[in-house]
Amino acid sequence: MTEKYKIDEVAKEVGLTKRTIRYYEEIGLLPAPVRSDGGIRLYTKEHIERLKRLIDARDVLGYSLQELQYYVAVTEELENHKQGYRQLSEEADKKQKLLELEPVVKNQLEMIEKKLEKMMRMRDEIQHFYTRVQEGIARMSKQEKK
Repeated sequence: MTEKYKIDEVAKEVGLTKRTIRYYEEIGLLPAPVRSDGGIRLYTKEHIERLKRLIDARDVLGYSLQELQYYVAVTEELENHKQGYRQLSEEADKKQKLLELEPVVKNQLEMIEKKLEKMMRMRDEIQHFYTRVQEGIARMSKQEKK
């Protein structure tokens, strides 16, 4: 039997509010959990793992909700392709599955590359500002010693 978790436990485990978890469920980022006879949501370890991946995509990559929805769709598509690929025995069929998969993975990489480029530009701007601040401090420290 799969272990089930109440929303309080999930919220504590992943660091989200119960409201956010319900919202993610409402907009399709998280599949709806089964409910107990009393109507209490009962989540699985898979729900928790998915929420952790969403949080990583949001925090590390800075994905918006719309981008998270796209990320979930692509991740599900990749998983479906992976399952289908494993069931194939003919090399030609496997190659065809990989050819279908290639643009999906390429698109994900391009999305991440764009985010990284923006992050690097921002880092460079802040690094430049930090260097100027340090130079100003050094210049003022020299003047104080005179």
